[in-house]
Amino acid sequence: MREESGDAERGDGRNESEEQRADRRWQELVQEIRVVQTGVQILFGFLLTVVFTPHFHGLPQTDKTLYIVTVVLGSLATGALVGPVAFHRIVSGRRIKPQAVVWASRLTFAGILLLLATLTAALFLVLRVATNNAFVPWLVAGVLGWYLLCWFALPLWARTRYTHKD
Repeated sequence: MREESGDAERGDGRNESEEQRADRRWQELVQEIRVVQTGVQILFGFLLTVVFTPHFHGLPQTDKTLYIVTVVLGSLATGALVGPVAFHRIVSGRRIKPQAVVWASRLTFAGILLLLATLTAALFLVLRVATNNAFVPWLVAGVLGWYLLCWFALPLWARTRYTHKD
């Protein structure tokens, strides 16, 4: 039975109020963040230790600069992916969950983009140091293409292909 107070079906086959939808979307977002956050924190932690290795000080300035850029990207990604937790904690109980979900989703997407940049830069740095070979940019470009396919192209294709047009 549909209530007249805004519990109308949302077009996604669910019969939920705005608050119920926000609760569901928040739970989904939290699960997504848990997956990504762990990986970015492990990567960032590893990156922080590199500067303290003896080999680091012998690197050319180009590699040191690339390292600094990679660490900053990892730090930004971590901040964006932890941001939704802080956001939720600060606004909790203020009855603005629908808006909080929108902002947390934006922060999460920014974090994913920053993670993409961090992974690409880290791979480029590691392969440059490990091989110092001309094929490194091509290999990294191929991996970046794979990330773009898995993270964006395939979901956008599925979204277009399987979204029902009423």
